[in-house]
Amino acid sequence: MTKPAIWYEHIHTCKQTGARLGRVHTPHGTFDTPAFMPVGTQATVKGMSPDEIASMDAHIILSNTYHLWMRPGSELIKKAGGLHKFMNWKGGAVLTDSGGFQVFSLAKPKDIIEEGVKFRSHLDGSRHLLTPEKSIQIQNDLGADIIMAFDECCPYPSTYEYSKRSLERTTRWLERCIDTHARPEDQALFGIIQGNMYKDLRQESARQITSFDLPGYAIGGLSVGEPSELLYEMLDVTVPLMPEDKPRYLMGVGSPDYLIESAMRGIDMCDCVLPTRMGRHGTVLTSHGRKIVRDAKYAEDFGPMDDRCDCYACQNFSSAYIRHLLKAKEIFGQRLCTWHNIHFLLKLMEKVREAIAEDCLGDFRDAFYKEYYGK
Repeated sequence: MTKPAIWYEHIHTCKQTGARLGRVHTPHGTFDTPAFMPVGTQATVKGMSPDEIASMDAHIILSNTYHLWMRPGSELIKKAGGLHKFMNWKGGAVLTDSGGFQVFSLAKPKDIIEEGVKFRSHLDGSRHLLTPEKSIQIQNDLGADIIMAFDECCPYPSTYEYSKRSLERTTRWLERCIDTHARPEDQALFGIIQGNMYKDLRQESARQITSFDLPGYAIGGLSVGEPSELLYEMLDVTVPLMPEDKPRYLMGVGSPDYLIESAMRGIDMCDCVLPTRMGRHGTVLTSHGRKIVRDAKYAEDFGPMDDRCDCYACQNFSSAYIRHLLKAKEIFGQRLCTWHNIHFLLKLMEKVREAIAEDCLGDFRDAFYKEYYGK
């Protein structure tokens, strides 16, 4: 029997919440779950070196198929030996998305056809067609450990009728992705569940997508502007239909509350650009909530950004100094905020895993919210 490209190892289920502690094994290393995955859109986590990310115990990162296809091209990265070698990432696994989310944001409704999606490049306006086959071929070239099926991420809100047609197209596209996938022995293809914000459509999509025997499954089309209560409702009806012996990935989620709540509902993997994007604008996540370091009230704050944090930034520099760097438009200030934010979320997930192991994730959530939100 052929060894799967990746496999999920279940370790413990939290008696208090049902959250699960596990481990995902990949060709380039193992990572513990629930996990937050830093996003390196263009084969780099913005502002950080691969060694710095690895030093924070991040054992899986993301890159973006669309951006790498547009520049420098998947053929060049294949020639370099794949993403791991191209970006010198030695810290563990890499996941690539399908490029679908980006091209749908660039396309008009009439550009979405059964063959794929027609769009214009954000770089030079050139015309392209991204199909399920092309997405998989690019990801095969990139050589990530986990690759994503090409799906249709319909906007929120969308009508019931359109959402139904969209999820059915996503299932048909998955079949084409599976048929095209040339490296199943070392790249794990995940299918993506859609259905917009309709419970029965989410359930139908979950049944359709999980009918294919894949190494893992993702939930897409959430955290796109809907209220948090609606996101949780969609998870509540979708996750129970996903296999227990495969990784479950919630796409595009990275705020502390979403990470904790998704873990409580049985999600294993999450990703988001939030920590790097916020860091570049001088906002950090702390034990006491969000902090806008650029604000004038921190001009003479000679303590760390977070008095409970052991990251490089908080152990070596004051809020006043980092604010000065930000106001002076020094790149180092953005780097320190980004460093702290990524470290904060990775440490948060480490604490979540510890709470699951100790059967007290619900208590941990309540205590964290009290400190973070002050209530």
